[in-house]
Amino acid sequence: MTLEILVMWVVVGLVAGWLAGIVMKGGGYGLIGDIVLGLVGSIVGSWIFGALGVYPRAGMLAAVVVAFIGAVLVIVAGRALGGGRGYARA
Repeated sequence: MTLEILVMWVVVGLVAGWLAGIVMKGGGYGLIGDIVLGLVGSIVGSWIFGALGVYPRAGMLAAVVVAFIGAVLVIVAGRALGGGRGYARA
């Protein structure tokens, strides 16, 4: 992996985390937490799409969509495990 690709995935993860935080209102982890989850989500999204045999080749936009989906899944998993703001505890 080249430095350019690594920087691209970091930027994509940052954008995806920010977008996921906006979409997942009431269940995010704050700006920094959402950005970190976006970075993790970009890895998760890439792995899931790769496992499904889907390799989007539309450039940066496709990378953001894949990372966004991964970030949302990570936030949903975090909510299910009892973390995040807005989680209704019994």
